[in-house]
Amino acid sequence: MTRPRPVTQADYDRVKELHAQKLSRNAIAKEMGRSGKTISRIADELGLTFDRERTKVATQAKKDDAAARRAKLQVDALAGAQKLMGQMFSKAKIYNFGGKENDYNERDVDEPPFRDKRDIASAIQALANTALKLAEYDKATGNESEKSMLTDLREALINARKDAT
Repeated sequence: MTRPRPVTQADYDRVKELHAQKLSRNAIAKEMGRSGKTISRIADELGLTFDRERTKVATQAKKDDAAARRAKLQVDALAGAQKLMGQMFSKAKIYNFGGKENDYNERDVDEPPFRDKRDIASAIQALANTALKLAEYDKATGNESEKSMLTDLREALINARKDAT
């Protein structure tokens, strides 16, 4: 195990110099080849503090970006559920391979078979639940009508699944 090199007066002087240049703690640590903890300890002993405003701004930007991604995912999940709902009661093509020669057969039907409807309902429910959980998690919207719409959609999907089984 390697012993850490001792902190010298030159280290204190260099931290003071780089701090005066408005470098962050991590930038100073990288510049000096020291750990952030060591730089924090030296700065503390020198009575120096680091400006956290840039960190706050960067953190808020990341939170805003994450909220935007969640909102897009929520919209995409609802759009997917809506598209699947349309497929549940529309014309479909059923097919199979079978027989000794493994023949392909197909035919058009007015609606998908029950098993396919059940699978579609499960997929709709998963997408709707995803959208609902995202809405519940992301309190930043504060839009009660959006939450109400999602709740209504979820209940309709649950009822549709019950009716299909």
